[in-house]
Amino acid sequence: MSQFRGIEIRQLESIKGGMAEFFTPQASHETMLVQLPPNTIDDLFVHKSQTDQLLVVKGRFVLVTLLDKQYQYIPLSEDHPVVVTIPPGVLHGAINLCSEICVLVNAVLRHRSVQQRDYVTRGRPFPYDLEAAEAAMKSLELTNKIENYGTTPV
Repeated sequence: MSQFRGIEIRQLESIKGGMAEFFTPQASHETMLVQLPPNTIDDLFVHKSQTDQLLVVKGRFVLVTLLDKQYQYIPLSEDHPVVVTIPPGVLHGAINLCSEICVLVNAVLRHRSVQQRDYVTRGRPFPYDLEAAEAAMKSLELTNKIENYGTTPV
């Protein structure tokens, strides 16, 4: 488990049964399927009444957070299954620089009734560093290659 400014990132627990691998579901009040179109650079938004629990099931994207006037770029991919927990009050957005759609599951924890302004974008106080976002994604891809080295036939 690791943390980025209030955001928790943890490996999914799983068990194998034959050829299938079963991952532990996340407890939630509501489960949403989210699609990020290709070449998307989304503005920031903040939830006051919910905690997001994100899991990428197809593709990859970079989660962006803003705290203390600094962006943090967190790469997420179907090849590295983790659950990212974003608590209320954390500004966050998404960057999908790929030419393919990214699909994720959001197992939402509700802390009170839905607030309409939870889904209104806040804009960006200054531009994202797209080179840093791309470098974060390349770093994750390199980590995946290193972790999988020797497990696939050459």
